[in-house]
Amino acid sequence: MSDDSELRRAAETAEDLPDPHSVVGRTEEVPLREVFDDAFVREHTEFGSFDEMVAASPSDATSADELGKVGDGEWDAFVAETTAFDDEEAFVFAARDYWVAVQLGLE
Repeated sequence: MSDDSELRRAAETAEDLPDPHSVVGRTEEVPLREVFDDAFVREHTEFGSFDEMVAASPSDATSADELGKVGDGEWDAFVAETTAFDDEEAFVFAARDYWVAVQLGLE
């Protein structure tokens, strides 16, 4: 799934979608490594995992747990340089759409 409209089309034509609340609760946080799973990262970046990507960033971060150590401007430039996306926002929204599609059995 590369964008929201593709996700919508897939959902509209799918049969037997689960209740969204059974996928994730309203206040439940989804772990970064789950949203940026290895399959998504390998397909859209030059890295094998999100941990590997964060560790390669221009910061002292060594894993996804330390993503906060990467400055916003640095991360945006790094994402543009090492992924198929122009910036962090596009990267995050694509990962979100992919994660939702996986959870709904559309991917």
